[in-house]
Amino acid sequence: MGDMANNSVSYSGVKHTLKEANHEGDFGITLAELRALMELRSTDALRKIQESYGDVYGICTRLKTSPNEGLSGNPADIERREAAFGKNFIPPKKPKTFLQLVWEALQDVTLIILEIAAIVSLGLSFYQPPEGDNALCGEVSVGEEEGEGETGWIEGAAILLSVVCVVLVTAFNDWSKEKQFRGLQSRIEQEQKFTVIRGGQVIQIPVADITVGDIAQVKYGDLLPADGILIQGNDLKIDESSLTGESDHVKKSLDKDPLLLSGTHVMEGSGRMVVTAVGVNSQTGIIFTLLGAGGEEEEKKDEKKKEKKNKKQDGAIENRNKAKAQDGAAMEMQPLKSEEGGDGDEKDKKKANLPKKEKSVLQGKLTKLAVQIGKAEYRLSYNVKILPRSCWRHMKMMKDNNLVRHLDACETMGNATAICSDKTGTLTMNRMTVVQAYINEKHYKKVPEPEAIPPNILSYLVTGISVNCAYTSKILPPEKEGGLPRHVGNKTECALLGLLLDLKRDYQDVRNEIPEEALYKVYTFNSVRKSMSTVLKNSDGSYRIFSKGASEIVLKKCFKILSANGEAKVFRPRDRDDIVKTVIEPMASEGLRTICLAFRDFPAGEPEPEWDNENDIVTGLTCIAVVGIEDPVRPEVPDAIKKCQRAGITVRMVTGDNINTARAIATKCGILHPGEDFLCLEGKDFNRRIRNEKGEIEQERIDKIWPKLRVLARSSPTDKHTLVKGIIDSTVSEQRQVVAVTGDGTNDGPALKKADVGFAMGIAGTDVAKEASDIILTDDNFTSIVKAVMWGRNVYDSISKFLQFQLTVNVVAVIVAFTGACITQDSPLKAVQMLWVNLIMDTLASLALATEPPTESLLLRKPYGRNKPLISRTMMKNILGHAFYQLVVVFTLLFAGEKFFDIDSGRNAPLHAPPSEHYTIVFNTFVLMQLFNEINARKIHGERNVFEGIFNNAIFCTIVLGTFVVQIIIVQFGGKPFSCSELSVEQWLWSIFLGMGTLLWGQLISTIPTSRLKFLKEAGHGTQKEEIPEEELAEDVEEIDHAERELRRGQILWFRGLNRIQTQMDVVNAFQSGSSIQGALRRQPSIASQHHDVTNISTPTHVVFSSSTASTTVGYSSGECIS
Repeated sequence: MGDMANNSVSYSGVKHTLKEANHEGDFGITLAELRALMELRSTDALRKIQESYGDVYGICTRLKTSPNEGLSGNPADIERREAAFGKNFIPPKKPKTFLQLVWEALQDVTLIILEIAAIVSLGLSFYQPPEGDNALCGEVSVGEEEGEGETGWIEGAAILLSVVCVVLVTAFNDWSKEKQFRGLQSRIEQEQKFTVIRGGQVIQIPVADITVGDIAQVKYGDLLPADGILIQGNDLKIDESSLTGESDHVKKSLDKDPLLLSGTHVMEGSGRMVVTAVGVNSQTGIIFTLLGAGGEEEEKKDEKKKEKKNKKQDGAIENRNKAKAQDGAAMEMQPLKSEEGGDGDEKDKKKANLPKKEKSVLQGKLTKLAVQIGKAEYRLSYNVKILPRSCWRHMKMMKDNNLVRHLDACETMGNATAICSDKTGTLTMNRMTVVQAYINEKHYKKVPEPEAIPPNILSYLVTGISVNCAYTSKILPPEKEGGLPRHVGNKTECALLGLLLDLKRDYQDVRNEIPEEALYKVYTFNSVRKSMSTVLKNSDGSYRIFSKGASEIVLKKCFKILSANGEAKVFRPRDRDDIVKTVIEPMASEGLRTICLAFRDFPAGEPEPEWDNENDIVTGLTCIAVVGIEDPVRPEVPDAIKKCQRAGITVRMVTGDNINTARAIATKCGILHPGEDFLCLEGKDFNRRIRNEKGEIEQERIDKIWPKLRVLARSSPTDKHTLVKGIIDSTVSEQRQVVAVTGDGTNDGPALKKADVGFAMGIAGTDVAKEASDIILTDDNFTSIVKAVMWGRNVYDSISKFLQFQLTVNVVAVIVAFTGACITQDSPLKAVQMLWVNLIMDTLASLALATEPPTESLLLRKPYGRNKPLISRTMMKNILGHAFYQLVVVFTLLFAGEKFFDIDSGRNAPLHAPPSEHYTIVFNTFVLMQLFNEINARKIHGERNVFEGIFNNAIFCTIVLGTFVVQIIIVQFGGKPFSCSELSVEQWLWSIFLGMGTLLWGQLISTIPTSRLKFLKEAGHGTQKEEIPEEELAEDVEEIDHAERELRRGQILWFRGLNRIQTQMDVVNAFQSGSSIQGALRRQPSIASQHHDVTNISTPTHVVFSSSTASTTVGYSSGECIS
């Protein structure tokens, strides 16, 4: 790491140093010196600080900042610092220009063939053979040649124009998609804030506004936005795996390793640091600069050309270019490995091939389709047709408080069968208040008056809560007059601070007397301890430790309790059991979270304890009080859970709370129902049930538990991960379970990544949890998860609607082209007309049908699952039924239309005859039938009212009306280029009538019971498609292309149409068979997956919920409850 960092100085730091040298004179330390310092590690850095600056306070003095008050916040000072040390911003890679996207769109094989054909056609149309050859052909031949010379160029020009339109549409789609992606990324970045001290006030500012000299407060769960040096720390442990690859957490302290690096995660503890490097000068910025961020890319390209002869350097640059495809931790780690050895390329390829997360159902099957048929057209279909619509959908989802970080998460959520939800903040309001208390041996059903509490107990209570809650937790005045006070920081700690305010005491006075720097030792809260303890050193040399945490856990460590007169008395196990039964369990049964407060004194005469031996320190406590904290259930949650259950989704609560509390909340939410056969477990009992005699987890044991499990209390993040993995890997049900998880804590990362969809809390969630998630709930509300389910199911149905419409068009177009080629020797639908039909069928139809808004009716059915085909039997009935109607109409018009309308027949027209009314009516009616059938395609489950909600989708209405207007223009004014002749009003009315007939025919089809059409079963489900070698596919394509060159234009249309219909059926087969591979990719051995989750926690993947630790169970007639 050190070598890499040293190289980076000469690579990207020189120009910054030269440009900003005149500003650095304002400070006692330069940018180059700070960068050199931050490249050191551990004892080397500590030695450098001591030798050059004395200590960290010496650095603060040189940076003209106060360790306690921070920067003044003066805009002029901030601007001066940004000029000297840079801004906390890493320039993104330059987006591709529109012309570059046009050039990429032109690389499509199909378009290249069309371009060549159009150019050849244009060239031949202007070619005049020698006069001698003309004389041999006779007058008729000459006349035909003259007619062809006048109009022969039109078809080539029309095809070329169509290609231009397709390219521009594709490029615009890509451009808008990239713009939306950058907008989403910008939204995520803008919402990232960090806590700093400015002017003595603790405030939160956007990460981009942090500058060198800022005093930043770091706490559990933070993702560090800049490099810094520790000023004060409490049990601070950092995950530096994103930079070093080492999964072990690094303990940070003033006397051992004080350097904090950007891009790393705070896994435990808290503290303050002075910011020393930001933006491109931070460790993350240096790496991103190497990867080509911002304007450095062009310089690297020039450097690559100059150093082409140097194999070693050239190889390193190639590796860096490959690394650009990586994101998250992969991007950060790539330069470290690729420069070190010759096998860097191999590592890059393996790393790139490892899926960060199993692909979604839709994307995975489309990917397999591309591999199977090797068609560039369908490799691009997902990007060109589906992704732009996905971006639109995700922008809409943001309004429903779902910030989608991974595009496929929305699709996957539509197939979710299980949701493992956290309790606090998701199912509840996360507005905590102390409502009951057990103090001086009395159980108060409401907060007592301060006079009712002995003075010494009140003193212990005030001091203990004030110093043993994170100093970042505080209660601020309401923003609006008459509103509720604002809770900042940990909500449980805010409830305890609120208790002091209710007791007419001010916690801030205690904190002013005992600042955070005066705390001797802090054992911060984590999911293993389930408690937090703070050590104070008294003036007489004695020590006092205050502890708070889960009531059952802390009470077990209490040997004494403060009595009614304020004196400590012996606290026996029998007394503890009495309190559990008479105080804790009644509180928990009312849905209250119970917290125990305790303390312990270490006399001055005794040797100083071994503070690192926590088990010996946090024991022998004296209980001060037990408080009950209320967190009301969100009023909208019970109805949301009922919708999930009706939709076939099982909701489970995974929480760290007491089992009785969890059970009470689960009952209020509707997760548990009286008389239901359910299971509630605590974490310890859950582990006992799923492990064998050797302590190993067995899938068979998990399979006996999870189907009935509804509440997992006192659970740890490991328990949550185990549960999620067990459900996903289970084979007891017909289809693999699709699991969504919510989480807010740092240790929820593994479970969030393991789940199919991970939801992080946008308000209470840590940066680590957000990075490990797929979707961020900006309001921390369970109802937003239900909205995500609706959007996900809407995606699936939208694709099915599009396929139903597209396959119907294909069936009709192919048969009509075939008939024309075999019977009339020419297709009634000309090449340019087919291009217009293709535009309706693909781009416009996908936009219209994929933008249908979700409705509540989507929650009235069960999840489709991973193995259900997109083309159901009902859809196949619609496809064949509507194709039959359209074929009857087209063939009737084709072979008898001239008699009905009393016009000339177009079947036997001369080669270069002007467009006929006959074939124009056929084309016009065919297009209008597709237009009205697009309305039919809005419903795929046999619904009769195809117009329901049609005006809720303005895009659909606009496209249908717009297409109709363009069709009028093409028919009436298209002329020779579109092979159209003007139609009369009567002919138009008949075309519209026949087109509208598809709506009436659709009603008739709906009356036919699908169950009676047994022959559709195989067509609907299809057969598994075997893997086909790419070489064979390439040979097949080559043969078809060679055959096409020998056929007439009408026959070419037939073969292309047949190839297209076969491709469409391949789409269906691929959708049906694609899930098995993903399932195999997704299922990894438990040990390997857990290790991967820990070491790569900065790379987001899957969903999991936040929880604590525990287990509990039920209390109804047929339920099982274990505590």
